[in-house]
Amino acid sequence: MRVTHWITVFCFLALLVTGVEILLSHPRFYWGETGNVNMHPLFTLHVPSSRAMVPTGYAVLPDQNGWSRYLHFEAAWLIILTGIVYVLASLWNGHLRRDLLPAREQRNWKAYAAVLGRYLHRAPVKESGAYNAVQRAAYLGVIFGLLPLLIWTGLALSPAVASVAPWAVEALGGRQSARTLHFFATVALVLFFVVHVVMVTLAGFWSRTRAMVTGVVKEEQL
Repeated sequence: MRVTHWITVFCFLALLVTGVEILLSHPRFYWGETGNVNMHPLFTLHVPSSRAMVPTGYAVLPDQNGWSRYLHFEAAWLIILTGIVYVLASLWNGHLRRDLLPAREQRNWKAYAAVLGRYLHRAPVKESGAYNAVQRAAYLGVIFGLLPLLIWTGLALSPAVASVAPWAVEALGGRQSARTLHFFATVALVLFFVVHVVMVTLAGFWSRTRAMVTGVVKEEQL
């Protein structure tokens, strides 16, 4: 679990950096199959572009699109393989059933509200090393919802995938629709990452990180 966690972290950072570089080559988003500078965009990010042909009103940045695309796809395939290993291992060792699936008493809005209330009031919480209702729902949503959507929309951007499985692109509304959905899913994942880091910091950043590296949990962390 710890190995796949850290591989995922490094892949996520690589995907984020290269994704920003790719985005800067055309910071405009469309809906449908096609999109170019002669079309009215669904929305535009007010950031500089790395290509002079894309008018943004800002100075043109150096074009880093080449190496970014290579590294982006390499990191994407690595995180997919890591995710498969994680899910299979979680099923094999019972991590999914024991630590991620909500218990019966956690499957209601009252349980979520209680946890959120403690967070908002910064009340101390003794979780005994177990994930609470909100954590379980968030992790399951990311693992089985957000990440599969990112993978699907990312693959839909590949011409090779579009030629072999056009239905995968058509179901999303076209390649430009897939790119737009990919962007929103990325934003959601970044927000999850930020909240995750903040919560780890509030719980004790170094002690929690040490535990995630070594696998040794000190008694005061429980």
